[in-house]
Amino acid sequence: MIRWVDVFLDRPAGTLDAAVSFWAEVTGSEPKPQHDPGFVRLGTAAGDDWIEIQQVRSGDGGTHPDLWVDDPAAFTGRVLTAGASLVTDHGHWVTLRSPGGLAFCVARWRDQGVRPRPFAGPGGVTTRPHQICIDVGPEAFDEEVRFWEIATGWRLDPGELGEFRRLQPEPPIPVRFLIQRLDEERPISAHLDVTCSDIPAGRAWHESLGATFVGEWPYWTTLRDPAGGTYCLTKGDPAQD
Repeated sequence: MIRWVDVFLDRPAGTLDAAVSFWAEVTGSEPKPQHDPGFVRLGTAAGDDWIEIQQVRSGDGGTHPDLWVDDPAAFTGRVLTAGASLVTDHGHWVTLRSPGGLAFCVARWRDQGVRPRPFAGPGGVTTRPHQICIDVGPEAFDEEVRFWEIATGWRLDPGELGEFRRLQPEPPIPVRFLIQRLDEERPISAHLDVTCSDIPAGRAWHESLGATFVGEWPYWTTLRDPAGGTYCLTKGDPAQD
């Protein structure tokens, strides 16, 4: 059983400080002391930690989930049977890949249970990182949806748009999964979605802190943080999503 989910923001070498500064500002968090070089956890008085930023040695980085469970060995065995592959057993945690190739980690639950509250920015706009969107090519989409439905045990919601499937956990887990079917084949990836009470105001605030605009759609706006990582501001109520 999944008890908690962390969002890991993987950012290229040399950009860690910029990423930490930006995400701490827009989530109202404080960087915690680094116990391991290249890893910074963001802490908030408004709930348990749920965002960590990691410097990767190569590549452009991305986003991946960490799953906190009661029994890591049993959970790992179950997801391997469901189609995951083992990458590395670190002792205290395990790194795996989904059938489509998305990295994720499994670790023993540490009693996290208080979902962070929304954070108020300038002008009253409120936001909360609330969703990991997994971007999958057409051929791997159905298998990836089946895998994550089995792995999480969460409720599968088809969503309003046909190219999306949402996996909704029970409270207090702070992060849900959205699986998006892309129009073209490309390697699987994931990005963070931040629900926002006022997307234009949220975009202006984030751009003032160094984010750059990528594109705009009816329900979301895509940006890049100062470290180059893609994320979206999504339309919704941060107090409910």
